[in-house]
Amino acid sequence: MGEESIYNLLPSVRQPEAKNPRYKSVFNSAVKEEYKSHKTASKTMGPAKVPLNEPAAYLTKRSKEPVLPEKSQFVRPNADHKKPSVPLRNEKPVMGLKSNKNFIHTNAVENIMSVSKKPQPKYVDTPGGATNNLDDSGLVPKYIKKDNYGTVPKYLETRKKQMAEHQKNYEQYIQQRLERGALNQITADERRATLEGLKKNWEELHLQYQGLSVVTDTAPKKARKERMEAEMKQLEKDIDTIEKHKIYTSLITFKESSFAYGFVAVNSTHGP
Repeated sequence: MGEESIYNLLPSVRQPEAKNPRYKSVFNSAVKEEYKSHKTASKTMGPAKVPLNEPAAYLTKRSKEPVLPEKSQFVRPNADHKKPSVPLRNEKPVMGLKSNKNFIHTNAVENIMSVSKKPQPKYVDTPGGATNNLDDSGLVPKYIKKDNYGTVPKYLETRKKQMAEHQKNYEQYIQQRLERGALNQITADERRATLEGLKKNWEELHLQYQGLSVVTDTAPKKARKERMEAEMKQLEKDIDTIEKHKIYTSLITFKESSFAYGFVAVNSTHGP
């Protein structure tokens, strides 16, 4: 009866206990990447994929034992250079040898006559006083004191001769091409035949031009008309050029076609 209370008359809703958030390390991603990078690349599922031996090449007894080289006589590496033998007990050393050399006088003369040794040039490059060889530092201009300093290297002279030879061969080739394609003077018969061929081509082209349709309502008709007009204009220009001059020199061989006649004339003289 002592446990009864008015607060227990109404049922109370029990609130669940709040849990702290789960701990997650900030190095989680770095650890995963490191684990993946150091993962053994040769791991496989199932037995190792290695080449198997042939059925005839089965494992035999003592096949894995090391094979020793054949037995040979041992020879010392310095067998040719033997030390002198130990003297016998009955052998006596040579005694009483004396030298008349005056070592004090000899050393004094050698020191007086010797050339003094020059100190090796060095340079200091650190506050602590670290020294380095000056000759190998590049600070001494020793290359300008060489005998061949300032002279043209041999490979440049060879290259210059080769370029001069190539230029000479090229000029000879151009001269030969110019001589081969020299201008040729045409005769009066060639001039008359050329005029007749050009006029004949112009007449045939003009006859075809007159047979064209008056209405050029399509692109092919318009293109054909423009092409024929251009060819007729070029033929008229060539005929006018030939009729105004007497002497002609041709650069190309004349070739007569069914509609056009190619012609080039230079260095011509005007007629009367």
